[in-house]
Amino acid sequence: MIYPEKIKAKKSDQIIKILISISIGIALLLWLINKLTTPTIPWAALANAGILYSWVVVIYAIKRNVNIAGHVLLQLIALSSLTVYIDYVLGMKGWSINLSIPIMIIVANLTMLVLTIVSYKKYIKYAMYQLGIVIFSMLPVVLVTEHMVENKILTMIATGISVLNFLLCLLLAAKDMKEAIFRKFHW
Repeated sequence: MIYPEKIKAKKSDQIIKILISISIGIALLLWLINKLTTPTIPWAALANAGILYSWVVVIYAIKRNVNIAGHVLLQLIALSSLTVYIDYVLGMKGWSINLSIPIMIIVANLTMLVLTIVSYKKYIKYAMYQLGIVIFSMLPVVLVTEHMVENKILTMIATGISVLNFLLCLLLAAKDMKEAIFRKFHW
């Protein structure tokens, strides 16, 4: 059987640089068209945020050899940032903080729960990412205490699910989790 020739790292880097340059050109062209045609509607900013988000995900996936839990955490942070930016560009109605981020936290935790159940013996690989998701899910609680969130119930449900998921995972691999934390933080 004949396999396709593997692309060398140097050539792969050149292709990435060319595609990033094309993306920057498209982003500038979109910005120029937006300014010339409809300057009061910031649609180019939204499209360019999508281009940036796509490149963050692609470069992370190419350059890093991490497990799927790392991608879940990256997606949670990147998509949350993207939705807050879109909400800001559209007049900061609050839908990103009130609805979008809590829903994404719930989905990330359900994904981590499935990963833990499916490969519970490998949970230690997911432990630090799960901790990152729990810490990220505490940010909406801070916004609730600062009275910046209108939909407190969904935010509290998302944070509760995150804490329960973390506690369940702790029960499954408490000893391994403790060793991983000590190893990561060099204690």
